[in-house]
Amino acid sequence: MEGECSVKTRITELFGISYPIILSGMSWISVPRMVAAVSDAGGLGILATGPLDAAQTRAAIREIRSLTDKPFGANATLLMPGAAENAKILLGEGVPVINFALGKGDWLVKEAHTYGGKVIATVVNAYHARRAQDYGTDAVIATGHEAAAHGEAVTSLVLVPSLVDILQIPVIAAGGFVDGRGLAAALALGAEGVAMGTRFMTTQESPLHGNFKKLSIEKGVTDTLYSKRVDGICCRVLKTAAAERAVRRGLDWFAAFSNSRDIAAQLKLPYAKLFLGVLASGWKNAVQLAYMANGFKAFKVATEDGDLEKGILPVGQATGLVRDEPTVKEMIDRMVSEARRVNGKLSGQLD
Repeated sequence: MEGECSVKTRITELFGISYPIILSGMSWISVPRMVAAVSDAGGLGILATGPLDAAQTRAAIREIRSLTDKPFGANATLLMPGAAENAKILLGEGVPVINFALGKGDWLVKEAHTYGGKVIATVVNAYHARRAQDYGTDAVIATGHEAAAHGEAVTSLVLVPSLVDILQIPVIAAGGFVDGRGLAAALALGAEGVAMGTRFMTTQESPLHGNFKKLSIEKGVTDTLYSKRVDGICCRVLKTAAAERAVRRGLDWFAAFSNSRDIAAQLKLPYAKLFLGVLASGWKNAVQLAYMANGFKAFKVATEDGDLEKGILPVGQATGLVRDEPTVKEMIDRMVSEARRVNGKLSGQLD
């Protein structure tokens, strides 16, 4: 996928990839085989480390390297328990690209740059984008309102060019992008590439349970919910009976206590230490983490078990544009071909 077959942007040159298409790091979906499939197809796969402890993170990185010799990345959601420890594993393993969110990543940037690694910050506004640029982040992912999970108030159509106008580092567009039309549009807005979750989760290599792949294909562009009452942050999820119940109910403290125990066990963290640490962080943060414990559990049972009664799946509005389940390579190849056709059509229209 070199030469005439590649698409050249600052992102492809920065990461050494053929196409400016990035797999978002989605918990329980962006697993090693999924990451490798995207990287082998010419994009950049990003491993999700949120559900992993330090040993599992190290093992996952090594598994990716056994599956592909292409560039790849891994993420760290710094608000989550255990995220800092996982991030240190990423640094120690020399992961080529590190993507961080929900926290200050200046120390990640400094350490990654010592071995030639690149760092991407996921942002939703100009303030955080500028801060990331100021401490040396190599690029930002701009997450628009349409996106799955944690976009905020501004849509991609406005957020992307607003950040392009004020930053010198590359902007990667996320939220609403599933095909070649979207890729061409993102490039026209000044982005250097796109990051996608919703489109990638309904591919043949994706481990998403078939129940939710089926729903993702059947649902329309209005079939999502956007609320703080799922995991405590403004979050977009698939509109199902379970999601509607969660939004109506709000924070279930009893469930949060039980679910936080499960998280501590999964991440191999002493529960007393986790509990006291949450309390010491202040009431506002404790409420946030309680919400996240419940959201974490609901996302897991949707993704892994396909539980339609209890599971909740983060998806973007663009789920209404997803109509099939191709392989990763088929999807990327046709996306690039379509983007070229769109570019040719626009060149003729604007000539």
